[in-house]
Amino acid sequence: MKRRQFLTAAGAGAASMVAAPAIAQTAPTIKWRLTSSFPKQLDTIYGTALIFSKYVAEATDGKFEIQCFAAGEIVPGLAALDAVSNATVECAQTPTYFYIGKEPTLGYGTGMPFGLNARQQHSWWHFAGGGDLINEALAKFNTIAMPIGNSGCQMGGFFRKEIREVADLNGLKFRVGGYGGRVLAKLGVVPQQVAPGDIYPALERGTLDAAEFVGPYDDEKLGLHKIAKYYYYPGFWEGGAMMHLCINTAKWNELPKHYQAIVRNAAEAANNWMLAKYDAVNAPALKRIVAGGGELKGFPVSVMEAALKATNELNAEIAATNPLFKKTMESHDAYRGDVLQWWQVGELQFDTLMVRTRGRS
Repeated sequence: MKRRQFLTAAGAGAASMVAAPAIAQTAPTIKWRLTSSFPKQLDTIYGTALIFSKYVAEATDGKFEIQCFAAGEIVPGLAALDAVSNATVECAQTPTYFYIGKEPTLGYGTGMPFGLNARQQHSWWHFAGGGDLINEALAKFNTIAMPIGNSGCQMGGFFRKEIREVADLNGLKFRVGGYGGRVLAKLGVVPQQVAPGDIYPALERGTLDAAEFVGPYDDEKLGLHKIAKYYYYPGFWEGGAMMHLCINTAKWNELPKHYQAIVRNAAEAANNWMLAKYDAVNAPALKRIVAGGGELKGFPVSVMEAALKATNELNAEIAATNPLFKKTMESHDAYRGDVLQWWQVGELQFDTLMVRTRGRS
């Protein structure tokens, strides 16, 4: 062998001996489990977890595998945060407002009554300190979180009777949970926690007077318009419900930095996928619900004004005893005040114009 060929071959061999271990160290094979708070039937919400997992696998040539499990397959949907906290699983797809019983501040992570819409919530999280505050609240659960989806503004639910005034809410057995349920309880509503599969029979038997779920696409699957024909809007307690990828802090810290970057970017891409999917499927679903007998109704202004007053009272009560809630509330409300000034000039005026002139072109 000539000297030049030998040196070239030797150099290639030495490079391969160095490069292979380096690649192995920087791109390790990792397998995680993700538990979702949602069933597989909710193909948009649960589907977002699958999309996220797919993006991570593609970006790592399959070296980082995140296996998704629906609610109940590992732990119940409302136990997802506990499963992450105690490292039963590495991560979960769940909205933080499911856990306001553990820490009320987590309500702001997903969205509060009379809060922010989907875009505003995302902006507050990334650019106005929202994410830092929610992660501060999650720290005691050994968890960090990042956005992984949003439903957009939700509907107010199906009602067996019309709601004309605040007094009509008194004693109303309403399937509504979380912070919105606490607010409505101040107006006489009797909040009920009922699993999705049990809502239809509960309405049919009269155990429930009304029920809210998500939006037209998911609501249609429950067939509630066949029993409770009045379909109210808007879901003022969920103007833009953010979903979260909650990750065990120790497991997160073990990831190589570029894997962390891949997870962040995959979660952001999945976030966009979910909101875009809902925008695409809710419109035709709403048409089908109305064609099937559902009757659209806007909540009376008097009801929404009373609910706003009750929201402010409840927020003040919690803020008086919870410093982190108070700090988060002040951050959220200050941002809301600023962004709505711009929204009124820009987005709202344009959207109102387009709705008014719909069909002219």
